[in-house]
Amino acid sequence: MSIVRRIARPMLAAIFVSGGIEQLRHPGSKVQKASPLLEKAIPALGLPDDKEMLVRANGATMVAAGALLATGRLPRLGGLLAAASLAPTTVAGHNFWEVKDPKEKALQRTQFLKNLAIVGGALLAAVDTEGRPGLAWRARNAGHVTKREARHAAKSARREAKLAAKQAQLQVQDALH
Repeated sequence: MSIVRRIARPMLAAIFVSGGIEQLRHPGSKVQKASPLLEKAIPALGLPDDKEMLVRANGATMVAAGALLATGRLPRLGGLLAAASLAPTTVAGHNFWEVKDPKEKALQRTQFLKNLAIVGGALLAAVDTEGRPGLAWRARNAGHVTKREARHAAKSARREAKLAAKQAQLQVQDALH
């Protein structure tokens, strides 16, 4: 692992671990902010109607994502979970488009854009293969290798069949003489 990854992943993870712990310990204010979004999401996604539990689950997801990122264990999954958990938090908590006061609107827009940047960093972590090929490339490559080996095997089989036919022909000629 490069030194940049060794440093950057825990730095990115810190916001998820601290934010997740805060959601787990004190979900009340988050439930209040998330309620309008949860009112739409609960029936659409078939989620349980316990908003506090959903906020805590999101917090637990953030902690788990941060831990995966920080430790370098399954960092791609950690990045994906981090992005997925912060996206609804950002929309629910920093909906600047609904704020009337110009100063508050500017503050909420800044927080929204900051979270958007963090989601971008988490998505980069989710696709970072550390220089190793990703699963999609490996699957495509396995298909190409299999195809190439099948062509090679067919060519070898044809060559062997020709040699066997010539050998049989020579044996027949020898038997006749």
